[in-house]
Amino acid sequence: MADPIMEKALAVVQAAEEKRALEAVVLDMRKLTVMCEFFVICHGQSRVHVQAIAEGVQEKLKEQKIRLYHREGHRDATWIILDLGDVIVHIFSEEGRRFYDLETLWGDAPVVYQAA
Repeated sequence: MADPIMEKALAVVQAAEEKRALEAVVLDMRKLTVMCEFFVICHGQSRVHVQAIAEGVQEKLKEQKIRLYHREGHRDATWIILDLGDVIVHIFSEEGRRFYDLETLWGDAPVVYQAA
């Protein structure tokens, strides 16, 4: 049986990668926190690229009628967060991703997708 929330996370990854997001990862957060079920993490090469990734993801969400509850960080574009309720999307600048290092911080979370 398909997991619709995981499918949502993978649809976000696909939309981000269509905008050439780098090193996309999906972490399964279900056993670690009640805040969400999955984290999607990726980064872009510039402020404009980070914003374009976020906008591409948001367009895909709108097409699929997936609700975006909150968006944070679009103006600065060092770390844009898209809150979909059960999926939280983190789109970083390269420097921001290295600094916050969510993959290490949440190192106990199983990786369900990692870009090749």
